[in-house]
Amino acid sequence: MSDQTQSQPASAQRVFLVVVDDSEELKVALRYACRRAVRTGGRVALLYVIEPEALHWSTAERLREEELRTAAEERLQKLSAFVGEWTGDMPILYIRKGSRRDQLLKLMDEEPSISILVLGAAKGRRPGPLIAALTGKFSSRLHTPMTIVPGALTDEQIDVLT
Repeated sequence: MSDQTQSQPASAQRVFLVVVDDSEELKVALRYACRRAVRTGGRVALLYVIEPEALHWSTAERLREEELRTAAEERLQKLSAFVGEWTGDMPILYIRKGSRRDQLLKLMDEEPSISILVLGAAKGRRPGPLIAALTGKFSSRLHTPMTIVPGALTDEQIDVLT
């Protein structure tokens, strides 16, 4: 790390936000964000959105919500370990409940420290719903640059690019 990076206040650091899901392309987006954060003296942030499910009983709903929250925390702990290993710094973590697209846009409006949104594109398929929304109908609501990392990139290709 350079002296300039070390003396940089946390508020001036680039924050690379990665949206956590169960897709294969998450790995490439996360690796790309980590590599860019290291190269630029920035940080990685992870957003996990718990999407609502239709449950009819309040007790069952509460139990399911607790299960989903626990699963989100466990997933973020595992990913945080990878980020810590790759960058030497723990990520900023966000857990939200609602629509993934809506919560992402809301977070980006609320957190001016987020500098770049990093999403992985699916291999050989159409864009996922988040990329489609953010490059289409909701593009005007995005006030932060977005990097779309091709899901077919290898670790070596990502290392060369970053």
